[in-house]
Amino acid sequence: MLYLYSPDQQELYFRLLQEALPDREIACWPQEVDPEAVTHAAVWMPPAGFFRRFPNLQAVFVMGAGVDQMLGRDDIPEQVAIVRLTDAGMAKQMIEYCLYGVLHYQRYMDVYRQQQGAGQWLAQPTRLAGEVRVSVLGLGQLGAQVAQHLAGMGYRVTGWSRQPRAVGQVNCVHGDAALRALLPETDVLFSVLPATPETRHLLDAERLALLPKDSAIINAGRGSLIDEEALLAHLNRGHLRFVMLDVFAQEPLAADHPFWLHPRVMITPHVAADTVPEEAVSQIAANLRGLAAGEPVTGVVERCRGY
Repeated sequence: MLYLYSPDQQELYFRLLQEALPDREIACWPQEVDPEAVTHAAVWMPPAGFFRRFPNLQAVFVMGAGVDQMLGRDDIPEQVAIVRLTDAGMAKQMIEYCLYGVLHYQRYMDVYRQQQGAGQWLAQPTRLAGEVRVSVLGLGQLGAQVAQHLAGMGYRVTGWSRQPRAVGQVNCVHGDAALRALLPETDVLFSVLPATPETRHLLDAERLALLPKDSAIINAGRGSLIDEEALLAHLNRGHLRFVMLDVFAQEPLAADHPFWLHPRVMITPHVAADTVPEEAVSQIAANLRGLAAGEPVTGVVERCRGY
């Protein structure tokens, strides 16, 4: 049996899963079931202890790309596979989100907004795509597609990851030393890195200072990547032209957080790339069948790496 927990869109996901898996019994929370019959679960943000009642659980399908909320739980045994979504319609949205931020930088939209407030009519110099250096942090399914798309549009794209990666059309580098060398050569820094112990405050005061003056940051990965106090200090000094933030250390962002009213900060409420239910269910169904057949599947989380 597959057990579904998705409070926000439960009826939709239940119907889609029934259509995609007509040969499998499917139940959804808070429906009472025989706990021993549940072998798989498809979930989003289940409460603490949710899985403890299912002794025969084999795999948990996370209905999103981020799995930080699933790691470190004490109710998922080590032998239970955790499988995340690897795209599910999110890549196109992430490309759009990043491109919006890059164009905001390239076409001086933040500058023009400030000039509008001051009643200034002043054209900024033309800057072509080939003159804008974009660094993409994180070259998984989403980051790789963002990097390739921007490179195809003529931007000077470099992709960074902790381990070696190869992405067509994109100059790829890896490791701490490469990151320190890359930051001073960056106009727009885009991150889609996951939340792991290694990425926590990867952009601290020291690394933020390596970015050129008047560069920009777009963070659509996880809020723990950036030391927010250090970022605020750099913004207040005018070192960064602007930041576009979709994720934060604490969400929702506190009503009194200084980011809300900061003139150099653009805020979106964790909407850079939403899961598309139809594509998510298609992927979950394919992975469930693959696991049952003993075949390799996409998105299996390596707990030691955090993704």
